[in-house]
Amino acid sequence: MNARRLWIVVLILAVLTPLGIWLPQRLGAEGAWGEWGPGELDRQIGFVPRGLARIANLWNAPAPDYAHPGWEGRSFAHQGVAYAASALVGLLVTALVIYALGRWLARREGSHAP
Repeated sequence: MNARRLWIVVLILAVLTPLGIWLPQRLGAEGAWGEWGPGELDRQIGFVPRGLARIANLWNAPAPDYAHPGWEGRSFAHQGVAYAASALVGLLVTALVIYALGRWLARREGSHAP
């Protein structure tokens, strides 16, 4: 698969991320799989693993629940836009980090050439 097709597929997946809001609501699930905080884990399995409890407050997401503060409980359209925007920002940041790392490694490799 060439790079252009890959980017198209990735962007389509980013636009489809609002399904992560809609499907759990539609299927009666509580939330996205694997995105459990300590409180939700305690409710689901009856305890919080020690390691998770120790580091739970180490990182606070810049956009909790993938939305702007105050957008909780808004319409599905608002939440969907915030979800897709969050996915696109995440893709952009990841792509920029990978690009910068690749440039740095290429420059480093070039400086060690005989």
